[in-house]
Amino acid sequence: MALYYTSDVHGSERCFLKFLNAAKFYGVDTLILGGDLTGKVLVPIVEIDGRWEMTFLGRHEVLATPSDVAEAEKRIRFNGFYPYRCDQRELARMEADPRYANEVFRRTMRDAVERWVRLAEERLRGTGVRCFIMPGNDDEFDIDEALAQSDLVINPDGRVLQLDGYQLLSLSWANPTPWTSPRELPEEELAARIERLARELDPSVPAIFNLHCPPYNSTLDSAPQLREDLSVVMVGGQPNMVPVGSRAVRAAIEHYQPVLSLHGHIHESRGAVRIGRTLCINPGSAYGEGVLHGALVVLEGDRVASYQLVSG
Repeated sequence: MALYYTSDVHGSERCFLKFLNAAKFYGVDTLILGGDLTGKVLVPIVEIDGRWEMTFLGRHEVLATPSDVAEAEKRIRFNGFYPYRCDQRELARMEADPRYANEVFRRTMRDAVERWVRLAEERLRGTGVRCFIMPGNDDEFDIDEALAQSDLVINPDGRVLQLDGYQLLSLSWANPTPWTSPRELPEEELAARIERLARELDPSVPAIFNLHCPPYNSTLDSAPQLREDLSVVMVGGQPNMVPVGSRAVRAAIEHYQPVLSLHGHIHESRGAVRIGRTLCINPGSAYGEGVLHGALVVLEGDRVASYQLVSG
């Protein structure tokens, strides 16, 4: 079986379109997007006296025609942000009412995920390609329903699925982060969730773990050390890198020894490493540059026949 795995596109439509094209480009029939689908910034496009204005990437722009607006929306989506058309009154309301601003953001975010699901259905239907798209720790629960509406896109989160003679165990949650993201748990609770899923595994069938969080102290989880105020600890003029992955994830890999374990979450830690017999991969992320990092993996029986970290 040949599969393509990526993670942490964070709203970048440019990266998502590359993900959908990866099956044809690399000649695989299984696509897995392992979490952190959504972006974090809303970009208002404000109607003022028959024209539109926006501030994007620090630059104020005036958009004179509907085609200018459509092109601006495309640029915004490609960079991982969400365009939102409004008038001056609604903009003032969002600025004055954080609760309303959050409602608008979450509605726009969910609409964007629904848009991606439709794109996946349009591009992949009839091709025989299986498409697994899972949330990550940064993703709000609003998007789960959007993913569930599809008869083509499969959200594997919290399940063990059968896949061409393999068992795919998937979990979106992570250990605690400095940002208190929507899907994070203390290590003990994370371990319990993984264990509940692992009890469903048939020991005689090779397993693939699809765990958004990488294993602790594995070289796949190195991130800049942060102080309480979230400033970066510098040593010798460079960020001091420390392991921030999950001990529960590592313990599960060590105990169950799946043939392959796929991870994301830590953008800086692109690489592959073995923990016992298990090949663990984190393709990393460069979504902000419009570059999609991924992993191309070929499995034969109970072993990884080959793998390659790819970018495009």
